[in-house]
Amino acid sequence: MPTPTYTFPQDFLWGAATAAHQIEGNNVNADWWEREHRPDSDLSEPSGDADDSYNRYAEDISLLAGSGLNTYRFSVEWARVEPEEGFFSRAQLLHYRAMIETCLQSGVTPMVTLNHMTLPRWLARRGGWRDPASADLFGRYVEHLIPILEGVTWVCTINEPNMVALTQGGQEGSDMAAASLPTPDPVISESLVMAHRKARAALSRRPGIKSGWTIACQDFQALPGCEQDMEEYRYPREDFFTQAARGDDFIGVQAYLRTFIGHDGPLPVPEDAEKTLTGWEYYPAALGEAVLHTWQTAEHTPIVVTENGIATADDSRRIDYTFDALAGLHQVMDEGVRVEGYLHWSLLDNYEWGSYKPTFGLVSVDHATFERHPKPSLAWLGQVARSGLLAHPRG
Repeated sequence: MPTPTYTFPQDFLWGAATAAHQIEGNNVNADWWEREHRPDSDLSEPSGDADDSYNRYAEDISLLAGSGLNTYRFSVEWARVEPEEGFFSRAQLLHYRAMIETCLQSGVTPMVTLNHMTLPRWLARRGGWRDPASADLFGRYVEHLIPILEGVTWVCTINEPNMVALTQGGQEGSDMAAASLPTPDPVISESLVMAHRKARAALSRRPGIKSGWTIACQDFQALPGCEQDMEEYRYPREDFFTQAARGDDFIGVQAYLRTFIGHDGPLPVPEDAEKTLTGWEYYPAALGEAVLHTWQTAEHTPIVVTENGIATADDSRRIDYTFDALAGLHQVMDEGVRVEGYLHWSLLDNYEWGSYKPTFGLVSVDHATFERHPKPSLAWLGQVARSGLLAHPRG
């Protein structure tokens, strides 16, 4: 029996996402760079030149546009724009403005993330988001970014604040799966909410901008009789941040996996389950289920899927995963959930917070020459974007 074909709205955002520290290279003023180069670093390798996308962003945008995708989510690096407290680099602001203009000239909608996991070293040394002044400092940084955002509609203020609160920008652990991490620091959680609201207030003065933040969402599933345990576990790690975003222009949902919760917390991935290169369970249905939960928790705030993907060396499996994730997304849209777009993680194989081994990209990168090699999944997803029709390539 052939698989069904799903039709998406004509104005749907179809794209891919990246983060500055993971692709730019030589982000020397960031706290992660410092962590990577400590003699006692807990990371397996440094980011180094990354994908050299700081210099090659035009090629990356061209690959995205040429495939048929229409949206590129990328981040501005705070550590470049404000390398020392109070000094704002005009050259770096112009660099990110050039990225925006390249998108616009290529017919690509830019979605700009203002902070994606890293902090300037000077702020990290003051305590990062624990610093009582951090929200005001972020607001000041956003004020300096507003002039370069002309022509930008979609702005993500802070990427995965729940993961930031779990890890303090990477200072306390490198595993980016929330199920394996402790309860978020409540001081950081409140500070991030304040920073987000200050950013949105500043952005609201530029007509046409839609702003929100992106949340790392898991499909939490309770074992029988453990429903209350699940709610108590999920609230500080996810729902607190979702509820704080009620009434925003949109919420970014970033979903990859499910986690079972018992009386004693999260369970390990079953031994017999298919696993990705990050050790997560292969479970594409997590996307639709996470989107539905976010829609209900945020009281029908519009949603953009700002990240979804799989770390795999088998690109055909990437297509399988993405097809099933999009089918599940279409189902909840049919049920009335307002979803504005889908952005795949990631455009490029990149630095996954300590290692280059987990490959999420639609495009591979030769780190000796920085030559880009588009994978079949890029052309497949681009065709879905061009047509608005989702059909599995194997029927």
